[in-house]
Amino acid sequence: MLRGRPRLPPVSVAPVAALAVALLSSLSRCSLLEPDDPAASALSPYFGTKTRYEDANPGLLRDPEAPRRDPELLQDACTPVQLVALIRHGTRYPTAKQIRRLRQLHGLLQARRGAGGGAGGGAGAGSAGGRDLGAALADWPLWYADWMDGQLVDKGRQDMRRLALRLAALFPALFSRENYGRLQLVTSSKHRCVDSGAAFLQGLWQHLHPGLPPPDVADMECGPPRINDKLMRFFDHCEKFLTEVEKNATALYHVEAFKTGPEMQNILKKVAATLQVPVHSLNADLIQVAFFTCSFDLAIKGVKSPWCDVFDIDDAKVLEYLNDLKQYWKRGYGYTINSRSSCTLFQDIFQHLDKAIEQKQRSQPVSSPVILQFGHAETLLPLLALMGYFKDKEPLTAYNYKEQLHRKFRSGHIVPYASNLIFVLYHCKNAKTPKEEFRVQMLLNEKVLPLAHSQETASLYEDLKAHYKDILQSCHSSKECELAKVNNTSDEL
Repeated sequence: MLRGRPRLPPVSVAPVAALAVALLSSLSRCSLLEPDDPAASALSPYFGTKTRYEDANPGLLRDPEAPRRDPELLQDACTPVQLVALIRHGTRYPTAKQIRRLRQLHGLLQARRGAGGGAGGGAGAGSAGGRDLGAALADWPLWYADWMDGQLVDKGRQDMRRLALRLAALFPALFSRENYGRLQLVTSSKHRCVDSGAAFLQGLWQHLHPGLPPPDVADMECGPPRINDKLMRFFDHCEKFLTEVEKNATALYHVEAFKTGPEMQNILKKVAATLQVPVHSLNADLIQVAFFTCSFDLAIKGVKSPWCDVFDIDDAKVLEYLNDLKQYWKRGYGYTINSRSSCTLFQDIFQHLDKAIEQKQRSQPVSSPVILQFGHAETLLPLLALMGYFKDKEPLTAYNYKEQLHRKFRSGHIVPYASNLIFVLYHCKNAKTPKEEFRVQMLLNEKVLPLAHSQETASLYEDLKAHYKDILQSCHSSKECELAKVNNTSDEL
């Protein structure tokens, strides 16, 4: 969940209770998701940063452990010598803030039952099969608990173990037993990232030692992931970003404006009619809560909530755009500091690649053939923007939804749970010049990512460095993140 959400006006009990009735009724009627369920597959591409990884990689639904070898991957004369991967944590629980909100909804329903009130005044809204719906929902136990607070769920650990199995099968020479002790793991301090790194190591152990239970991560030869928030949560250490974006009440103007725009208002009217509640009792934030609950149920429990049936694809596209607006203005191209704050991470990647090349040129073994860095959607999106990926001709605004229906910037397709950006360094035989000896490919979510500036699927390493020369040589976080000094002195008369 992104931090720094703009302060919203208080919501009255009536709209919360109305939405709570429908929300909890949907949860009480959850059904197991079928692999080819048409309703789930219709909405799942629009869940933004709460999208399941397999919905961004549909082939994994058939065989989640089979390596997905992109035909564009270099082979034959080119041998991979190093892999640097940035990996978003796997599927997680809602945050404590979201859990408190759900508990508040449940409490309001219980209070409503005690007062003998109705959800929306209509017979259909207040009954289900002859039974009072409010009373039934008030008795429904919430399974969320405070300790869950954004932690990795079992499905998230599975995401990581399976990713490890696929990458190890795809690059067996790099993920070999001989290299196991030379793995280098870095992580954000957030428990969901630390646990993602541990689960990845367990999956790799399973690949290297089939049938043997993995030891504790602390006892593994490579050791546990090392915490480095300045690298993996650079945004928390950038004063300019914190002041001008994170804590700036007007930075997300377009997000707030879209909430009151015609697209969202149409959904409000439709949902109000579906729930048989007055339209003025709902607002954009409550609608978004319902949509996100649909996605959480699917991602965490593998169940299809009937709450999803309230929305059709057109609604889902609008709600996806609302989410993407926030990502765009807070993590993407909305403000220059969003991406420039990630310079240190970008430079760190190339320092690893430089060192590997230097060692190969000296006929030395590469000391760190695999570097794994575990972070967040907020880690990956700014870095991809820094590199020029998924940039639309026109900015995303509150007023050009229809023009942006075919936009490049769709967060659910870029950074779903367990998303990954991988740099693969190759040493190529039969190179005519020293410059042609080393090549690089990038993969996003296990698919070859064409270069942003040329659309080529591979690059000479020196050419790639030349293209990003400004970032590598002139982008310094200490300067980029420094706030402009304000001269508070004044001339005295």
